[in-house]
Amino acid sequence: METPLLQGLGLHKAFGPNQALAGAGLAIGAGEIVAVMGPSGSGKSTLLHCLSGIVRPDQGQILFRGRELSSMSDTERSALRRTEFGFVFQFGQLVPELTCLENVALPLRLGGMKRRPAERLAATWLDRLQIGDVAGSTPGRVSGGQGQRVAMARALITEPSVIFADEPTGALDSLSGEGMMRLLSETAKQTNAAVVLVTHEPRVAAYSDREVVVRDGRTREPAVTR
Repeated sequence: METPLLQGLGLHKAFGPNQALAGAGLAIGAGEIVAVMGPSGSGKSTLLHCLSGIVRPDQGQILFRGRELSSMSDTERSALRRTEFGFVFQFGQLVPELTCLENVALPLRLGGMKRRPAERLAATWLDRLQIGDVAGSTPGRVSGGQGQRVAMARALITEPSVIFADEPTGALDSLSGEGMMRLLSETAKQTNAAVVLVTHEPRVAAYSDREVVVRDGRTREPAVTR
């Protein structure tokens, strides 16, 4: 790998007496999909939250484009998560009072874009992900698979450099999950976005370029990688 786009080095994080990370690390390049695997409670979601700036590690460094996240102000980190980072979580975390179109446009609106151009671009992304027909519906009125595609459109609308996907197929059936992963991997490759994919499912990890295993708060790469 050339200079990593995003890198975590020697990351430690404890929640009270529980040590979630104990020296974990990960490096990822532009356009690369890395699956972060491990048993429940191993620290894989905490690793994702630290790498994305949601949680501050107790020790260690996180570098994005060579700049340490800890050197940024809260405002700068918030802007980074709104523009350079995109997020897809297991249950979508859509705003229930907003329509699907408004949910997708939300990152642009928070960034200062006016409503009409933001919603025009949001409609384009919904069409691109083959769910343009749910634009006027609220999240509670669409299927789980459609809701996850809405969440993915929201994550991608700013054309982020890194997409963080935490168990993105966990609430979906096998068929919907396969469709979700095909769309995520294809779109990421088209936009040259890196993807940090947290999963415990081998069929989901199969869409990655390589795997990193988290166990007891530490990371390792299997001896055989794709």
